[in-house]
Amino acid sequence: MIGTRALRRRMLLVGAMVVGAQLAVATPSVGAPTDGGTSVDVQPALTVPAWPEVGRGFYEPPADVVAAAEPGEIIAAREVHLANLSVLPVNVDAWQLSYRSNNSRDEAIPAVATVVKPRGTIDGVRNLLSLQPAEDSLGKYCAASYALQQWSVPAPLTGQIVAPLQFLEAQAALAQGWAVVMPDHQGPNAAYAAGPLAGRITLDGIRAAENFDPLGLTGRQTPVGLMGYSGGAIATGHAAELHASYAPDLNIVGAAEGGIPADLGALVDLADNNLGAGIVLGGVFGVSRDYPELAEYLDTHLNPLGKQLLAAKSNLCVSYQSALLPFANLRGLFDSPSGDPLRDPVVESVLDRTEMGHRVPDVPMFMYQANPDWLVPVGPVDTLVDTYCQDPNARVTYTRDHASEHLSLEPVAAASALMWLRDRFAGVPTDAGCITHDVGSMALDQATWPVWSSIVGDTIASLLGQPIGT
Repeated sequence: MIGTRALRRRMLLVGAMVVGAQLAVATPSVGAPTDGGTSVDVQPALTVPAWPEVGRGFYEPPADVVAAAEPGEIIAAREVHLANLSVLPVNVDAWQLSYRSNNSRDEAIPAVATVVKPRGTIDGVRNLLSLQPAEDSLGKYCAASYALQQWSVPAPLTGQIVAPLQFLEAQAALAQGWAVVMPDHQGPNAAYAAGPLAGRITLDGIRAAENFDPLGLTGRQTPVGLMGYSGGAIATGHAAELHASYAPDLNIVGAAEGGIPADLGALVDLADNNLGAGIVLGGVFGVSRDYPELAEYLDTHLNPLGKQLLAAKSNLCVSYQSALLPFANLRGLFDSPSGDPLRDPVVESVLDRTEMGHRVPDVPMFMYQANPDWLVPVGPVDTLVDTYCQDPNARVTYTRDHASEHLSLEPVAAASALMWLRDRFAGVPTDAGCITHDVGSMALDQATWPVWSSIVGDTIASLLGQPIGT
């Protein structure tokens, strides 16, 4: 506990220094219109980025302004400089968009997304990839919008190591000429694992990207692909399920997701007294930030140790979430009326509403899962696929990898996901129905090897400052 407190004090000190530098170098904004029905000022990039906790004017615009906007309508925009390892600049055009979205109760909330345009021009329509990083954190500074900026506090200090790694996948997409939008899909309260919220923010982030003229898209006709792994699959999967009812105006051509947390209750069952206890407990706390009844339940039924953990975890990024109390007895942190917190009515109700499978996506799905996954159990993913496939119109390709586990499958499968999305953008049709593949390792698919070579080459070129997408 002492180490965690000392770390947080150091991080707050760095944050204060960052704010001071930001105030010293900020310059007036310049005007630029969008095609979303209103005109916004595109502010110049800050030399040193501000943490979301302190740069609140952009991240938390006035509530009446948010409520007056339409979902996906841009409220503010600013240029940003993106970098690998917080230092090495990535040669692309990038902006942050503040826009209106909705929480799980369809109440207006502010949201932020990072949009990126590759260098160079294309003939015809530019595709858009919505990449949902696995934020998996309870601190607002852990969001991609901060973590990917040049001169942000580096990942080894903040603990947000996942988003910078998945940014390499975004760069692979940019190298193909695609634009990329990366939403802060956990929302203004860092509601980690709150799927219906994340799905709405993701869909509205796509709308905002399409409303932003400098990105060079073709409005609602823009072909859009979704991609996410683990915590990013929570946002991706719920966005795919919500597409038909929440954002039918979007031209989503496919969704690729892996390490899929289809049932949060099953994650708690697997993590209890296991290695994943720390990161899953963070997810429980995160969901309560979008479900007040669960927050009240935690306040009432967490024992003293549970409440200490709630306070200790309340502002940590993914690495420290995982490291704080693995192998914990999660059920032992609660004074449950029924003897099992997962069986208490409030908890059951929230788990049901956050479970995937309430709707069958109306877009083609590429789903992949490690069979021996120690964090996200394969059984609920199998069940989810079976649920989708009861609909004769479902279009699902499902791959089970028998050699990988949760952490290794994400980089192993990235090339397959990008190839599958490339076919969707190219208009290659998918037949109605479901296909399941059981493979030793997705890394052995020789068709993906050229993509891997391209990713490596593009990454090296990016590290050397070469423009991406020319």
